Amino acid sequence: MSEIKQEELNSTNQNVEKADETDWAAAKAHYENLKSKKPRPPKPKNAVTIAVSSRTLFDMVKDRKVFEEEGLEKYVEYQQEHENEPLKPGSAFPFVKALMTVNERLRTLYPDSEELFDIVLMTNNHAQVGVRLMNSINHYDLTIERFCMTGGQSPIGYLKAYMTNLYLSKDTKKVQEAIEEGIAAAIMYKPDMMMELSETQLRVAFDGDAVLFSDESEIIVKQHGLDTFFEHEKQHENKPLAQGPLKCFLEALGKLQKKIYAKNERLDCPIRTFLVTARSAASSGARVLKTLRSWGLEIDEALFLAGAPKGPLLQKIRPHIFFDDQMFHIEGAKEMGTIAAHVPYGIGQKYNKGKLIEQPEKLQK
Repeated sequence: MSEIKQEELNSTNQNVEKADETDWAAAKAHYENLKSKKPRPPKPKNAVTIAVSSRTLFDMVKDRKVFEEEGLEKYVEYQQEHENEPLKPGSAFPFVKALMTVNERLRTLYPDSEELFDIVLMTNNHAQVGVRLMNSINHYDLTIERFCMTGGQSPIGYLKAYMTNLYLSKDTKKVQEAIEEGIAAAIMYKPDMMMELSETQLRVAFDGDAVLFSDESEIIVKQHGLDTFFEHEKQHENKPLAQGPLKCFLEALGKLQKKIYAKNERLDCPIRTFLVTARSAASSGARVLKTLRSWGLEIDEALFLAGAPKGPLLQKIRPHIFFDDQMFHIEGAKEMGTIAAHVPYGIGQKYNKGKLIEQPEKLQK
């Protein structure tokens, strides 16, 4: 009986997949018949899906203030009254524009490929606010066709349905929930003074521990000090670190880079990745590079700062986004004009500038 049930299950799955392919083929034919100048969105299963919240894509500080001080009804009314006024660019805006630049190159090299970035607007805004968001997206000619507007409910449950590779938000709780669900996510921060960024190349900078890698080594630093950490890393140099919350996003970037390299355009690749770590090269750097090698991943530039501030180096790199797990690095990056994204993961969340943050219950005693 169990074999019969398994055969029935396999048959059902095959039928579902076949129906899915048929639906996508019909959708593709319909879209192409419309003869739109806008490129057709790729299938989610083939794409690198980037979900951005409305408050990261656009500057909605003033709008948020209306919501917090006057309530939802006044907020919706305000948005409807201003729906023909484009919102100003937010922290994720340059990143999204850079993703579009990469897509243009990929479409030139691979006209029929669907291995592209797919940008999804993921917001808990009310649907009535959607008109202003759509008008703003069209104003800036952004290629964002997929929206998820949940009317006040958390959008986290939809991230997996959209096969999200990266989620960017201003909401710490939502980002933490996404990371707990195994989705790469970060909280966006915009500097007061923006640097001029590349319009031809997507530049992404990552911290190492608790971002690309797990926080296992950082735990040793925090609990036992640097000397023990250096000794531990030397002893475990050939043992790959466990993956961190952003490893899968670097992996997705790497796959797209390899498509560019296959066309003999490595030197003119529209994606460039950076590792910017507080680790020392000689004392603890080898394990990091060997871990990346064991994963089959490349990083274009690796900067081992041995505890030096990251801000000045990031100012030279000029990334569209810099991921780090520690807020003092985020603040330092912002001060130097870098768009930074905080990854709230690992033991570093219990510390500030190397010092343990006291728990609320201790403060009450």
